[in-house]
Amino acid sequence: MSRLPSTAHGHGTGRRGDRPGRRSALLRVLVAALLTLPLFGGTVVPAAPPAAAAPGDDGATDAERPVRIDVTRMDPAVVTPGAVVTVALTLTNTGEEDLTGLSIRLQRADQVRTRADLLAAVADPDTATAGAGAFVPIDGTLAAGDSRSLVYTTSTVDLALGEDGVYPVLLNLNGAAADGEQRRVGELSTYVVQSTAPAGGATGVAWLWPLVEPTHRGADGRFLDDELAEVVASGGRLDRALAAVESIPEVAPLGGQPQPSVRVTLAVDPALVEALAVMADGPYEVGTGTGEGTEAAAAFLDRLRAVVAEHGLVALPYGDADLDALTTAGLSAVAARSLPATGTAAAAPAPPEEDGSPVAQTGAGARILREVLGVAPRTDLVWAAGGALHGQTLGVLRDGEVSSVVVSSAALADGGEAVGLGSGGAAARTTLAEGTGGLVADAELSALVGAAETTAGGSRIAAQRLLAELTLLARQPGGDPFGPRTVLIAPPRELDGDPEALAAMIGSTAQLPGIRPAGLEELLSGPAADTGGLSPPADPAGFDPAVLADVQAAVAVRDDLSGAVVGDAAAALAPYDAAAARATSVAWRDDPERAQEAATDLRRTVGTVLDRVTLLSPADGTYSLASSDAPLVLTVQNDLPFAVQVRLQVRTRSGVGLSVSDIGVQQLAPSQRTTLQVPTEVRQSGRFGVTAQLTTPGGGALGEAVELQVTSTAYGVISLAITIGAAVLLGLLFLRRLVLFLLRRRARGDGEDDELTAAPEGAAVPLPPTRSPV
Repeated sequence: MSRLPSTAHGHGTGRRGDRPGRRSALLRVLVAALLTLPLFGGTVVPAAPPAAAAPGDDGATDAERPVRIDVTRMDPAVVTPGAVVTVALTLTNTGEEDLTGLSIRLQRADQVRTRADLLAAVADPDTATAGAGAFVPIDGTLAAGDSRSLVYTTSTVDLALGEDGVYPVLLNLNGAAADGEQRRVGELSTYVVQSTAPAGGATGVAWLWPLVEPTHRGADGRFLDDELAEVVASGGRLDRALAAVESIPEVAPLGGQPQPSVRVTLAVDPALVEALAVMADGPYEVGTGTGEGTEAAAAFLDRLRAVVAEHGLVALPYGDADLDALTTAGLSAVAARSLPATGTAAAAPAPPEEDGSPVAQTGAGARILREVLGVAPRTDLVWAAGGALHGQTLGVLRDGEVSSVVVSSAALADGGEAVGLGSGGAAARTTLAEGTGGLVADAELSALVGAAETTAGGSRIAAQRLLAELTLLARQPGGDPFGPRTVLIAPPRELDGDPEALAAMIGSTAQLPGIRPAGLEELLSGPAADTGGLSPPADPAGFDPAVLADVQAAVAVRDDLSGAVVGDAAAALAPYDAAAARATSVAWRDDPERAQEAATDLRRTVGTVLDRVTLLSPADGTYSLASSDAPLVLTVQNDLPFAVQVRLQVRTRSGVGLSVSDIGVQQLAPSQRTTLQVPTEVRQSGRFGVTAQLTTPGGGALGEAVELQVTSTAYGVISLAITIGAAVLLGLLFLRRLVLFLLRRRARGDGEDDELTAAPEGAAVPLPPTRSPV
């Protein structure tokens, strides 16, 4: 496409842009001199005589366009035939040379009739001049680095607007540098919308407004910093996002109270509200100190309560967990536990009822929002992070009672059909899979609102493009020209912009011909588009392998521990489910360093849970057994706030002389010590090395293994048998020798009697033996 020629103070010759309103060049000069009265620096700037055409602008660089143009006002937003167009703007010389001989005008190109034509013009502008206001000189010099403000006026007559519709326009600034040559030194594209129809129409526009903030809490629930206080304080990002909704223009029905002209639906992370509630209750710990955001958090929550009572509320997954990345990584259980309708993730379990009965932990996210904000959120709709997800994630969402998913038009095979770029009109409802419906967020409009503050020319230019695109959507040919059309705008989660500008963009949907405000409920029951289903994400979400390893290890510990919990494991482990959700937040997609820190913290924190159930060894590490069947008495400490079931494994190092019986699964009361008596059998006295270890019923180790020394002075069966046998044997040996002694003595006695009888008188008598016969 051709580009608009650069001219200085005149229109040139021989081109369709040279005959605006088909007036002669002389008449243009007279009209400009007499009627055009733009203000600059509080003075009237006279018109200038025509000048020669400036060079064309094809391939212009930033150095060739050193002046930045920012628009602060463009009235009216929608013009009618004959209306005066007023543009308040600021010129900033970003170059290195002073500029003189400045002049400016507004010129237009041909009307665009469809949204597709507008998007094509954005990518490759067709800026041939079809009508223009007068070039108006700007007195003085614009020095390098300086800025000046001015107000430029023209009319729809000068611009030669014809029928109602959308017209691309260009603010064209000419000037000269040190060489004195006139050329275009600045430009800014925007749109003029002309309509004679009244506000309202068949095209309904709904808004999904994010209030999300990356977590500032560690896996243990403590605040890592106090930055959330700054985010919600005056001027902070979330303060600005909420102020935009509060600033939506109001209307007062006849005899009624003022109410917002447009209602939006706020998408809120339960983890954010939970953290703010902790801060508001105060005092709260931050590292080793005390946080200072109690007043800011309380004030923000008061404002948020008032806003959600007036507008709608949708619950995001707790911690804004990355559902798609979790599911594709095989951690769908973590994703499911973060869902607001059925999930369990919450930094603190639900308190019991007044009668002491426990509260069901499921639906923790919805409970947090309801209790803190006083409004029951919508939980059957989930907003896919980044607008895209894999088909397998839909199954997890369906199991979590989610019937509709908000996706981006860019994430669908034929998303253009839903946003007025296909064969029919815009229709925000579609089908993603059997049993799961979808709402299609307009990718272009959502990104436009999210980037309003950084748009070239400023937020007012972004707002003007929004008006232009919505006007074309309302006038889009195809489909039923009288049938309803629907559009969903969902700015990015990290939304940050000027509250007044954002409020004006929202409010414009109540003032634009052919457009009217709508809600999510209307979109869910409105016209549907065949978008061809989900496309594989162009930039699929995923975890770094090191992050994934830490998260998987933490989840494995959590799942093993759940089998040991006595009672409601979901309630007992809710804080750890919450930690896992926060550690796998969508916010870390673009922050791999923070993602790794969060995953490491999660693994370490969940791992320490296992160390809170421990065996206590005696001071000297020695146990004494007084009998062969005396039990081994061990003390166990459970520092967890819930009861658990454990197994005790006791092994001797040698396996000889001491055997220990399995006592099966034992229950430990919360925050108490418990004594376990382990039956033993001692087969020999002595000293035995023993290792004792507590485990979950599933086999996961609890605490450290304890090395013990067991001593026994009791005789075992074998020892006793050996001792008795030895005694018997000794007795038998003694008896044998005694018998032999007696027999020998008797034998000697008989011989001696014979000898005494026969011995002669006076013979010696032998003495008895001097040693024992045995």
